[in-house]
Amino acid sequence: MSATRDPLPGAADLSTRTGDPGLHRLAAGALLISFQGTTAPDWVLRGLEDGLGGVCLFGFNVADGEQIAALTARLNEAGRPVVSLDEEGGDVTRLAYHTGSVYPGNAALGAVDDVALTERVYHAMAADLARCGVNFDIGPVADVNTADDNPIIGTRSFGSTPDLVARHTVAAVRGLQSAGIAACVKHFPGHGATLQDSHLEIPLVDAPLDVLRERELVPFVAAIEAGAKSIMTAHVAVPELTGDLPATLSARALTWLLRRELGYDGVVLTDALDMHAISGSVGLAEGAVRALAAGADLLCLGPLPTAEDVRGMVDHIVDAVAEGRLAAERLEEAAARVERLRDWFDGTRPSPNGSSVNGEAANGEVVGLDAARRAVSLTGSAGPLTDPFVVEIDTPPTIAVGEVPWGIAPWLPEAEIVRVKPSEADAGELLGRARKRSLIVVVKDAHRHPDSRELVSALLAARPDAVVMEMGLPIWRPGAGAYIATYGAARANARAAVELLSGDPSTAGQ
Repeated sequence: MSATRDPLPGAADLSTRTGDPGLHRLAAGALLISFQGTTAPDWVLRGLEDGLGGVCLFGFNVADGEQIAALTARLNEAGRPVVSLDEEGGDVTRLAYHTGSVYPGNAALGAVDDVALTERVYHAMAADLARCGVNFDIGPVADVNTADDNPIIGTRSFGSTPDLVARHTVAAVRGLQSAGIAACVKHFPGHGATLQDSHLEIPLVDAPLDVLRERELVPFVAAIEAGAKSIMTAHVAVPELTGDLPATLSARALTWLLRRELGYDGVVLTDALDMHAISGSVGLAEGAVRALAAGADLLCLGPLPTAEDVRGMVDHIVDAVAEGRLAAERLEEAAARVERLRDWFDGTRPSPNGSSVNGEAANGEVVGLDAARRAVSLTGSAGPLTDPFVVEIDTPPTIAVGEVPWGIAPWLPEAEIVRVKPSEADAGELLGRARKRSLIVVVKDAHRHPDSRELVSALLAARPDAVVMEMGLPIWRPGAGAYIATYGAARANARAAVELLSGDPSTAGQ
């Protein structure tokens, strides 16, 4: 193990123990930490000075474009961090967490199936990221969504067939990396066939290896061939591959399959270790050691771990090396891969032109709206709207999405809009308010929520002329006067749907 580099002042901040400062720095360099607030706490800045690998930002770290640019500039003053976040477009956005994204997500892009469009959308998103000082996008999602009831992927996937997902994953990687943003393709070896959420438990992909190679792995192989700078692990168990371990902790998944069979030598990032699939099984610190031993290079932490947790993880990694449970050479290998990634950052020069945060510059908004317009579809006929009454059926957000605003209110200001919980809604009362008015019922992934379907069916029984707008996956299609499928609930999707509904794109939202 090499320990010749002098530690920066304050190296003890990374650990509660004495010992080899070079080893402590290597251990800290594997962590991608998070923090609360719109300014970096002192412990984060000291940690970056002392070798922390980088940061993962969330919606609560973002106020506006100027603030996030100032935050990332301050982080870069403290070190050479990997500055990352989940910017997928569509439902999962961090830069536009408080407003909703101007870009449709992967399901919409897959529905259009124009790889040039997908590349343009991701290039525009990359321009947003570069302008804000982010250098690493935890995306695109390369999961093949073969389970309709998948609670965590859904519209985040390009689709349900391997070839379609593969070609759009490649387009997304090219769009991001041509603008100087490293792509992190996720979630290896595939999260699309699961019926559980790894934020809450260890999901199961019960597929033999030959099925895995023909289905889940196809987009990852394509991404590797396209030069993806990083791949994120999934906390999913594949019995034939990982036994009962999540892939994040499985050397057979990360070293044998990803490194050796698929030949990948880029940075392997774990999904957040504070997700219950890891923290609730082996624990945060032990999960860090086992993930590194399995072949991961960077360990992602969500918003839960504290400064004390981070110090404890560094100590635990150092102890594991001392105990012989983790090879020091494994840490050095991980550090070398991350350093090559930083060298790539230094060698790329993101264009200063392009979109800004929240799509404030025209380019990103135009590109995103064009994509959303091409994705949205209408079955049936809505006719002219008369004093529209809109019932938006509330859907609990997934942990990955968070509390991002959704709905059509910004684009249909003349309508009366009510947001109801299906278990508490009175269909008769809603129908009374909709009498002699155009009734529009807006849902998200109604196929996954029986109470939503029950309410929609009750409304349609009395009002078969109503419009149903599905802002998730259009799997359940009830008989209605008109059915609009948006393939996502981003601002761009909502605007495109209202334009189609009104029949006059030039006036939507005016």
